[in-house]
Amino acid sequence: MMRVSKSVAGRLTAMAAILALLSACGGGGSGSVGGGGGGGGTGATPTPSPSGTCSLRARQDWVAARMNEWYLFPETLPTGLNPAAYSTVEAYLDALTATARAQRKDRFFTYITSIAEENAYYNSGSSAGFGFRLALDGSNRLVITESFEGAPALNGGVDRGAEIVSIGTNSSNLRTVSSILASEGTAGLNNALGSPAVGLTRVFQVRDGAGTRNVTLAMADFTLTPVSSRYGAKVIDDAGRKVGYVNLRTFINTAESPLRNAFANFRAQGITEVIIDLRYNGGGLISIADLMNNLLGADRTTSTVANYVTFRPSKASENETVYFAPQAQSIAPTRIAFIGTGGSASASELVMNTFIPYLGNRSALVGTNTYGKPVGQIALDQAACDDRLRVIAFALENANHQGAYYDGLAAFMGATCRASDDITRQMGDPAEASTRAALDFLAGRSCTAIASASASAPGLAPQSAGAQLSKPMELVTPDRPTTPQREVPGLF
Repeated sequence: MMRVSKSVAGRLTAMAAILALLSACGGGGSGSVGGGGGGGGTGATPTPSPSGTCSLRARQDWVAARMNEWYLFPETLPTGLNPAAYSTVEAYLDALTATARAQRKDRFFTYITSIAEENAYYNSGSSAGFGFRLALDGSNRLVITESFEGAPALNGGVDRGAEIVSIGTNSSNLRTVSSILASEGTAGLNNALGSPAVGLTRVFQVRDGAGTRNVTLAMADFTLTPVSSRYGAKVIDDAGRKVGYVNLRTFINTAESPLRNAFANFRAQGITEVIIDLRYNGGGLISIADLMNNLLGADRTTSTVANYVTFRPSKASENETVYFAPQAQSIAPTRIAFIGTGGSASASELVMNTFIPYLGNRSALVGTNTYGKPVGQIALDQAACDDRLRVIAFALENANHQGAYYDGLAAFMGATCRASDDITRQMGDPAEASTRAALDFLAGRSCTAIASASASAPGLAPQSAGAQLSKPMELVTPDRPTTPQREVPGLF
């Protein structure tokens, strides 16, 4: 989702501060102005939170007041909604946003979360879990699309391409994934995996190139590395042509140094063709999205518009125009291939959309259609209750005022190339299907366009992808994801 957080203490500084583009429940992105430890925002001035208790009704009333003040779609808010009919703040907030959700404007992008949990994630990538990203393929096999360095799964020898056949709390009560799905659906699968909690243990029957075996993993705290030390940034030699490759998992503060290092390397080698792999990236901080834009903007000036940020009419004084700010490590790309899927949202889409006016058909979306989240959040804090309300409050447009890509970016991009996500190979491998298609686009070779269509549900590849690809994949995400699970769709 795209987020900008607003602290309750006073006016937040402009877009250079943290605008977070976060994934919605199951893989979309929202957007927000970051508050708390993430700091920053769009410059909007929040109304101080009321003092008093943290009773259910007090929290609901606080949410209603903030929504009425900031929500981007005030005309969709119901009148006379009785908070007493709802047993949780989350249920009440879902009822407030039901109309906008039915119009596909707010697909659970507005929600309430923990201030402490969010700050821990955005500042350092702190998370608890097994440390893998899961998806269901076209045959309903539960597969690992990615394992993270320093986390239990990879430490246990489980990596991209492995299939989880069965899950249990011990080896004597293993249940097959197929039986769980048949009897309980994806909710049962989420229950079987368990909610994030340090020490929670599961036994997995895993099938991969090494055969079939049982692996016992215990959830642990780990720090998610936004750019993989194994394959996250490198130079690919494509028949003598040097191509820069960056895979960004999530837009968090710790991405700054590895991104700068990657682009400094590209600049030193004179690279002007790059692959930006955002295939599972549900979003994160706008400050890091701005950095990515600037690292790709050596040929832009500080008077060149990157994006426009527009609030509701009553908050028009908060509107922002964001300009490029080239960095010492910036390159001037002649062609960019963005790898994306239905799990690419918010900040990921912001970066892609930024370059449409400047590169046209020299930038392409490779893979499948994206999620479709052209709006962003602000974060409003009620510190006494550890409540952070992420509320959709602004829309994003590129320099040509192109936005409203609620059905994904495929119809907006100057070029698109359809490609599958080949989990039998590591991302960034020149032989991996999406990476290969990106290299083909950069080299001027022909490809089949992506048919633009609505994403079928949060976290899913678009409906069109089902007809295009033999095994479309759906990232697995709980109905009520944690902050890391919103930003890193499929994370467990």
